[in-house]
Amino acid sequence: MRAASVEVSGRAGEHGALPEALVGLPITPTDAVGLTERAAALAKRSIKTTAKGAALTLAVRCMDLTTLEGVDTPGKVLSLCAKALRPEPTDPAVPPVAAVCVYPELVGVAAGALAGTPVRVASVAGSFPAGLGPIGVRLAEIADATSAGADEIDIVLNRSAFLAGRYRQAFDEVAASKEAAGHAHLKVILETGELGSYDAVRKASMLAMAAGADFIKTSTGKIGTSATLPVALCMAEAIRDFADADGRAVGLKVAGGIRTAKQSWQYLVVMAETLGPQWLHPDLFRIGASSLLNDVLLQLDRLGTGRYPRPDKTVV
Repeated sequence: MRAASVEVSGRAGEHGALPEALVGLPITPTDAVGLTERAAALAKRSIKTTAKGAALTLAVRCMDLTTLEGVDTPGKVLSLCAKALRPEPTDPAVPPVAAVCVYPELVGVAAGALAGTPVRVASVAGSFPAGLGPIGVRLAEIADATSAGADEIDIVLNRSAFLAGRYRQAFDEVAASKEAAGHAHLKVILETGELGSYDAVRKASMLAMAAGADFIKTSTGKIGTSATLPVALCMAEAIRDFADADGRAVGLKVAGGIRTAKQSWQYLVVMAETLGPQWLHPDLFRIGASSLLNDVLLQLDRLGTGRYPRPDKTVV
């Protein structure tokens, strides 16, 4: 496994040079047409009725239930934590979600509510969603969120540095963020809608993984283009090839615009077909969402009763 540098640098002479940790990794051009066609084919895969319940339950188990709004309050986070623990209070067979994701200021509230439970506390940090604050400020925010009780930290890749060819700077910032996160798992958001090409998505994926990311994540959900199946497939293939080259399994988190159970099935198919069943676990796959859980619960209810629930039973 490659050792990550933690010195944050951005010297002009390093423009365009890849960090040593990326040398030898398969950063190869992506067949954009083939990738899009394969993603479209995977999207058409159907799930047998007998397997739908298991797929829906897995989607719940892999969900990061998220609230990242300017109007978030302790009360709202407490309600979200209650929903995370018992998504369907009338059906104890529905499992808890994987994590609750909040802003750093509300980590302590979530940590208190979820202490002693299997639901983890995730926090965005490091000048989310742009990721362009002074590096010292970003690292301090990461460390503070971890100290407040975050089990997982979601940061954003410095796209300004990456797209300008300052790969060493982008790499070192991820590595320093990993160190600042301490025991917490680090998810690195690529914000793929701003990267411009599948080749850039693959290179950014490799850079983040080589720098120590435990997960790579598609999007912040704060721009127009968020998760798409072709992008998720591109990142899953990068994870597969990184694991083959480096020996380390990195997780994938898809986020932004995923609102229906059908969409969650499609991402599960991409994971299963590209990475295998061992990645179909909350330790290696997450879906970041706020409204998705409602539709998944509706579909689970329909499977059990044969009909959609009354409007007054809809989960809010």
